[in-house]
Amino acid sequence: MHIAGVRIWVLAGTLLAGTFLAPLPGTLMAQDEKKEAPPAIVETEEEKLEREGRRKCAAAICSTLHNKKPAEGLVSCSLRKTWRKEALSKILSKAKVSWPWGDARCASDISVDRALLIKAMAGPEVEVQFDPYSARCAIDTDKSKYEITAEFRPKVTFKDGKAIKASLNWGKIEAPTLATGVLWPLTAADNKVGLLQSTVVEDINEFITTRCMEVKEAWQQK
Repeated sequence: MHIAGVRIWVLAGTLLAGTFLAPLPGTLMAQDEKKEAPPAIVETEEEKLEREGRRKCAAAICSTLHNKKPAEGLVSCSLRKTWRKEALSKILSKAKVSWPWGDARCASDISVDRALLIKAMAGPEVEVQFDPYSARCAIDTDKSKYEITAEFRPKVTFKDGKAIKASLNWGKIEAPTLATGVLWPLTAADNKVGLLQSTVVEDINEFITTRCMEVKEAWQQK
């Protein structure tokens, strides 16, 4: 998924994550790794492995985006992300949404055609339709866990190597009744009026520039 890939996914996962969330929404996909794990919080071994997996995926995508190679084949990644309660509360506050639960652990398997990435960076305005994806999240509550799965199919318009328009195109959502009551109106509004479009565009462009530069050593010689 993309260029949209790592970022869109994280976004979706977050939104998913709870939002009850807020998706790409404002969510914001993306805080950089430093923001994801502030100095005051000690990462667990599991979180370290998750972060390293995201870095490797980002490097693979950035290699094609910036080097135009490999030019063929698929970039496939199994992404994992643990969202601490504190981070979710801060992220969702931007969308004026509160976070009433604990940590969220999200996962998604993505696969994107490298030819689409090169097409996106070619220059002329082009609309890129990515394959359907799903994000899965387990959310801690006082008594149990919420299991949530959401499907989406990103469509992004690029021009001069930057995203200028985007939609997540949310599909089926599987979640407990309480969670669905919050998620469904949000994703329905996004599908209808592009509620999250500006946030998605911003995060994709941040990925192409800032995030790719953070892992430049891993792809610049490829």
